[in-house]
Amino acid sequence: MDILDQIPWSLAIIAAVTLGLAPFVPEPHIWEKLKMLVAGELAKPIDMFDLLLHAAPWLLLLLKALREFVLK
Repeated sequence: MDILDQIPWSLAIIAAVTLGLAPFVPEPHIWEKLKMLVAGELAKPIDMFDLLLHAAPWLLLLLKALREFVLK
């Protein structure tokens, strides 16, 4: 978990906001994929992979926050 400590907060936040939400119009892409997941429409492998890629920066930010504020 040392790698989480080496990633600066600014980089994690910028990645989550830009890569995690892009494209922004008409709605954030991750929001669209999450709605598809809840509706049971996330069936294509490309859509699952797309959700994983857009969720990765948010997961990184969450893990970094948990390690910094909860586990220490």
